[in-house]
Order: sequence, then C-alpha cells, then structure tokens
Amino acid sequence: MRKPLVAALFALVITGAGVAPAVAAPAHAATPAPASAPAARSSVVPLSTEHASAVRAPAVQAVNYAGTVALSNCSGSVIRMPNSADSDPALVLSNGHCLETGFPEPGEVIVGQTSSRSFTLLNSAGTGVATLRASKVAYSTMTDTDITIYQLTRTYAQIRSSYGISALTLSDTHPTAGTAIKVVSGYWKRTYSCNVDGFVYRLKEGDWTWKDSVRYTSACNTIGGTSGSPVIDNATGKVVAVNNTGNEDGETCTVNNPCEVDASGNVTIHQGINYAEETYQIVPCFGTGNKLDLSATGCVLPKP
Repeated sequence: MRKPLVAALFALVITGAGVAPAVAAPAHAATPAPASAPAARSSVVPLSTEHASAVRAPAVQAVNYAGTVALSNCSGSVIRMPNSADSDPALVLSNGHCLETGFPEPGEVIVGQTSSRSFTLLNSAGTGVATLRASKVAYSTMTDTDITIYQLTRTYAQIRSSYGISALTLSDTHPTAGTAIKVVSGYWKRTYSCNVDGFVYRLKEGDWTWKDSVRYTSACNTIGGTSGSPVIDNATGKVVAVNNTGNEDGETCTVNNPCEVDASGNVTIHQGINYAEETYQIVPCFGTGNKLDLSATGCVLPKP
C-alpha cells in the first residue's frame, strides 16, 4: 500500500499484526515476512505492447487539488454520489489500509465505527484551507476492495459556503481501458498523469485479495503517502478509482508486491507498476441522506 513508513509501523503496533499491506515510502519500508504465494505459475512480465501502443496521451484538463484532503498518513478526497444533496453530511474517501484503528483483516467489514479523525481540506492550489472532522467511519474494508469512507460533521453546503470548495463526484460507471487519468495526492500535493492500462481479475497482496482492480500505465509511479488519492477521469472530472498499491521489488504476491491472478489462476507481476480500486460500485450503496444501505439494489460491497 502507498502509506508512509512511520504510519505503517504505527499501524503494526496498534494492531499487533505481523504483516501489513504494502505501505512503503517515500523510501521503501522495511517489509515484514512475506505471505506464501499462490501455487499457480509466476513470472515477471512487461506490460503488453498492445496496451502501450493503444494508450492515449492524457488530455489537458482542469483537474486540481480542490476537494482533496491530507490525512495523518494518507491521501483522500471529499466525495459525493451523483444524487447526493447539498444538505447531506459530506463523505471522505480513502483506503481501507488507511483506517486509523488498523488494517481490516481479510473478510472484515467495519460499519458505523465512531471516529473523530481530522482531514486537511485543500484548495485548487494545494493549500490547506480548513480542518474537517469525521463523526464516524461509515464503511471500511480491505476485502474485494480497499476503501474507507468517513462521514463528516459538516454538510456539502456548509463546506462550500465556508471555503468555496465542492466535493468530487463518484462516477457510477465502470472505468474504461485507455482513459486518461490523474492521481491527485493531498498528502504530497502531487499529481500523477497516466492512463488506465487495463483491469486485473484478482490482485493479491499478502493475505488480501481485491477484485477487478485498475492497473495504471507506468507514468503513474505513485509513492508512499499517495494511498487513498482519488483517481480522476480527465474528461469528466469524476472519481473512477482510489489509489492503493504497487509492486515495488519484483516479488510475487507478498507485502508491498501485489501480483495479478487471472481467472485461470495464472500469476504475473509487473514490477514498478501501480494499482487502484474502482469506486463505481460504492454509488448504489448510499441512499437518501448519504446513508449506507448494504442491502440496496445494486450494492455489491462486502457486508459485515
């Protein structure tokens, strides 16, 4: 995972875990004992020349830092659903492995956990203009995906009225290969521009497995602290994924070194390539008043 070293070590202490997701950076973190790799064949392979030739140059768009946030150890963004109301309590999106109480275990889903976590809200230039505070963890998991969604103590209208900053909107459709994107890190105040190279049937890292992950082209060489950054479609300005990990050392399926597993169980790795988790599937799970409803039609997020 793309979380700073000091935060990773802290998380290990508070959870008592012997292994944590890939969290190295800005220099590589000391990696705990790796989990066993799957029995399927493993090889280091370059990105396909077909993908490389098909990639479009990113269009120049007005994507900036407005609406992104810096956490104590990660990045994030103030988000809204396409049908969220201005009077709804605002939400912040980051990674599951950025949760302040420790990494959710495989199969664990956290809903409605009390939180008073603070976030530094950034303006378009990347300047911190306010401190926002959570009232609870609406949802967090590292199973199938890697997300934490906080509910804030302020509404979208209150944030916009006070600071002139609007939330980023989640796209409600699956991203498309070749799409020009930007990964916007509030922690580092740094933006990465690349394209969606493709999608991964299963992305495995240590004990965690994620479904239908986004693989970036090589230009998005994200580092520690970029965990939780919104991945923004240049053409629409909407959030299509949340940045979460990358293969640092060329190892296979270990902490800091996720591997790709296809539907037949074949394993490949792309050293130096980074990944994100799609966010369109979040949209059906939040209804009127931004209330989480995991039983809603179309909601496929893992349940507790």
